[in-house]
Amino acid sequence: MAEELIPQTEPGHKSGFVNIIGRPNVGKSTLMNALVGERMAIITNKPQTTRHRLIGILSGDDFQVVLSDTPGIIEDPAYKMHQAMNAFIKLSFEDADLMLFVTDVEEHYEEDDPVIKRLRKLQVPLFLVINKSDLATPQKIDSLIRHWTQLVDFTETISIAALHQANTDKLLQLILDYLPEGPPYYPKDQLTDRPERFFVSEIIREKILELYYQEVPYHAEVVVQAFEETQTKSGEDLVRIDAEIYVGRKTQKGILIGKGGSAIKKLGTEARKSIEAFLGKKVYLELHVKVKEDWRDSDFLLRQFGYKG
Repeated sequence: MAEELIPQTEPGHKSGFVNIIGRPNVGKSTLMNALVGERMAIITNKPQTTRHRLIGILSGDDFQVVLSDTPGIIEDPAYKMHQAMNAFIKLSFEDADLMLFVTDVEEHYEEDDPVIKRLRKLQVPLFLVINKSDLATPQKIDSLIRHWTQLVDFTETISIAALHQANTDKLLQLILDYLPEGPPYYPKDQLTDRPERFFVSEIIREKILELYYQEVPYHAEVVVQAFEETQTKSGEDLVRIDAEIYVGRKTQKGILIGKGGSAIKKLGTEARKSIEAFLGKKVYLELHVKVKEDWRDSDFLLRQFGYKG
């Protein structure tokens, strides 16, 4: 969060915190990226991709929308890490000026679901956002809207296809219609509250999710230990990055490294390419794998990895 409020410069300026919630893999991060227009959050086809609360800032001459992407709601937390992720979601219910509840065309909630009960108690504008509408007929979308509005009294309902940016402009206009007047909370050229090294660690974790299978991606955490901006001998911008990948067991370390180091070499190559595209600079990337047994249940390590304050 910003340390101090930036004074309002124009009357009629709108601003507010718009929090995005929903289950894993319904497209919350894709929606964030579509609205902000930058690659703010990693996107894979695996659940529990987003682990932290991430702020993306969308600013115009007369508005500033502070979007908050949260981890997917974990109904049966198996680790303290899951509990910490759910705590991010709880906070999003408390500090929103407007809430986007994202579902998709195949999801189903029971009437007594705890999330439904909490949505009913919200005192701020609440939008139902049905994502992946390109995978359903208009008749099915209409049926889903009728079903959802019987469960919760939504302020607005809209169907979108975030991956294709279909109807996202209409959603943004609806958000602006409901935002209160207020000053910007961040400088207008700022896109997020996170430093570049956070996104670098997320990109590396994204590649782990893409390249590895079974339990390994869900036991891996990435920490950037060094991020040095320098230049090559020819004067080209260069960023030297040293990152550590933590896993829960020695067997997972072996899988990450691969025979003769082949797997981690491929991981490093794929991650470096994406980091270079993100930073717009040449990157030298070093990866190291370390074992921290049961880190997902360690209060100390979860705090160190940014899951707890």
